[in-house]
Amino acid sequence: MALVRWEPARELNSLQSEMNRLFSTFFDTPAAPQTALRRWAPAMDLVETEGQYILRADLPGMTESDVNVEVEGDTLTLSGERKEEHEAREGGFVRLERAAGSFSRSLTLPAGVDPGSVQAAMSNGVLEVRIPKPEQAQRRRVSIAVGDRPQTVEGDRPPEVEGDNGAFDQPQETRTGA
Repeated sequence: MALVRWEPARELNSLQSEMNRLFSTFFDTPAAPQTALRRWAPAMDLVETEGQYILRADLPGMTESDVNVEVEGDTLTLSGERKEEHEAREGGFVRLERAAGSFSRSLTLPAGVDPGSVQAAMSNGVLEVRIPKPEQAQRRRVSIAVGDRPQTVEGDRPPEVEGDNGAFDQPQETRTGA
């Protein structure tokens, strides 16, 4: 089991970011939608497959240069800006429903994701971000030596966790009797 150092400043930063997002969403929602601009955020789907997570975001009318995908620590952030496309006419508009503006959406990634392995592609207004799952330590069976018989280990396990017996996991040891 890995020990992670607790950093209170980091936790406060995260709390402040979430509170800012909450209040900006609350206060940016206009009382009269027909007279004010609405806040826009793209719809996103997150799908889990056997070897990766796939994030799809609908970004109609946007190009890859309008969107930023960033991985910092265990957080993936999708941000960008959709520009207004209408032009001023003398007669005015009857109805405007398409929102524009900047957006930012963040997801917490599982521990162990390699930021360098995250890939993004855009096609037909849909951004697809592929996030490979981290490798998990494989289960192994350990026989305990009794007397003069040597200990045997079966199964593959990454070398960096060879000494970890998973004290908080279900016991993996079996005892061979004499």
